[in-house]
Amino acid sequence: MPSLVCCLGKRRGKRIGGAQTVFDIAVVCLVVTALVAYVNKRFVGLPTVIGVMTIALLLSFALIALDRLGVPGVREYNLSLVASIDFSTVLLQGMLSLLLFAGALHIDVAELKAYWWQVGVLALVGTVVSAALIACALRYFLPMLGLGLELPWLYCLMFGALISPTDPIAVIGILKSAGAPKSLEVVISSESLFNDGVGVVMFLLVLGMLNGGVPTAGDAALLLLREAGGGIAFGWLLGYVTNRMLGSIDSYQEEVLLTLAAVMGGYALAARIDVSGPLAMVAAGLVVGHQGRAHSMSDLTREHVDMFWELIDAILNSVLFVLVGMEVIIVAFPTHVLLASAGAILITLSARLITVAAPLVVFKRAFRLPKGAWQVLTWGGLRGGISIALVLALPAGAERNVLLALTYSIVVFSILVQGMTIRAVTRATADCGPPGDHAH
Repeated sequence: MPSLVCCLGKRRGKRIGGAQTVFDIAVVCLVVTALVAYVNKRFVGLPTVIGVMTIALLLSFALIALDRLGVPGVREYNLSLVASIDFSTVLLQGMLSLLLFAGALHIDVAELKAYWWQVGVLALVGTVVSAALIACALRYFLPMLGLGLELPWLYCLMFGALISPTDPIAVIGILKSAGAPKSLEVVISSESLFNDGVGVVMFLLVLGMLNGGVPTAGDAALLLLREAGGGIAFGWLLGYVTNRMLGSIDSYQEEVLLTLAAVMGGYALAARIDVSGPLAMVAAGLVVGHQGRAHSMSDLTREHVDMFWELIDAILNSVLFVLVGMEVIIVAFPTHVLLASAGAILITLSARLITVAAPLVVFKRAFRLPKGAWQVLTWGGLRGGISIALVLALPAGAERNVLLALTYSIVVFSILVQGMTIRAVTRATADCGPPGDHAH
C-alpha cells in the first residue's frame, strides 16, 4: 500500500487554470496573509492563528455577499483561485513537514521523558478509541435526525480518523501565553504532535479499504508498524545524521541550511520508503532540538537556528489559517448539514472528553499531571488544517461533500470558540504562572 503522501498526490492533481500560475497563486496567498496578519496585529489583537483565520473568514463571507448582491465576476474569480490551490498537497507535501519539525524542535525532551508513557497513551490509545467512538456515533446519529443523511461505515471511520488528531500548531502558542504549567504544556503539545501521525496512519488504512483492499488484522498491524514505527525510527536516524553534520562545522548559514534540507529531503524520502513522514519529522525535531542544540551548535548557530524556525513557524501558521478561512467558499452548508454539524461538534468534544479526560480522572495519581489537566486537555483539543487536508483528499461524491461540511464546521468551531477561550479555561482551572511571551 503506498504511503499517504503519494496516495493523496495521485488522487488530487494540480488544478491551476487559465493564466494563474503557481507563482501567481503564491503571490496572492502571501500578500493576503501579510495584510490579514497586519490588520489583526494593528487593529484586532487576537492571537495570530485565531486572528488571521477570523479575518480571512470574514473576508470570504464578504466576497460571498458581494456575489449575492450581483457584483459580476467576484464568485467566479474566487472559486477559481481557491480551486487552484490544492490544499491537501500544499499542506501534506509542503507545509506539514516544516510545521511539525518546528513544533518538535522546542519540546523540552527532559520533560517529555518524564511523561513519555502518558503522551503515548493519549496519542495512540486515545486517538484510536476516539476515532472508533466518533465513527459509531456518526453512523447512528445522522439517520436519527431524519435528514436523509446516512454515511457508510468506511466513511464514518475515515471521518473519525481525520477529526480525532488535535492540532499542535493552533494550541502551543496559546498555552504558553496563558502561563500553563510546563508539564501540562509538554504533554498536550507532544500528544498533539504524535497523534497527527497516528490519525494519518489510520486514515491511510481505511482509505485503502475504500479503494478495494480489505486488510486482515495482521496486514493492519504491519501497516501500523511500518508507517508509525518506521517513521519514528527513520526520524531518529535522520536527526542523528543531521546532528553529526552540524557538529562537524561551525557556520550558522550552512547549519541552518542543513536543518532545512534535512526536513524537506527527509519528508520526501519518508514518502518514498513508505513510512510516516509526520512522525519522522516529529522524531527528527526532538533529536535535533535536544542533542543538536545542546552539543552540536555554537551559541551563535543556536540563536540563528531558533530564529529561523520560529519565523518559518509563524509565517506558515499564518498562511495555513488564511487558507483555511478562504476554503469556506467551496464548502456547501445546506440547512440540514448545518444541523448535523452542530451534532458532530458535540460528538467530537464528547469523544475527546471520554478518551482524554476520563483516564486522567480515573488514574490521576498514575498520570501525575497538575490540577486542571483534564479540562485543559479536553477543551484544548483544537482541530486544524490537517483535518481539512485529509477530507479534501477523499473521492469526489455526496459523502465527501457531507464530511467536508462537518469537518469544516468542527475546525472553525474549535479554532474560534475553543481557541478564544482556552486561555481563560487554562488560567481558571490550572495552576498557572505569569503569562509567557511566546504567543504567536
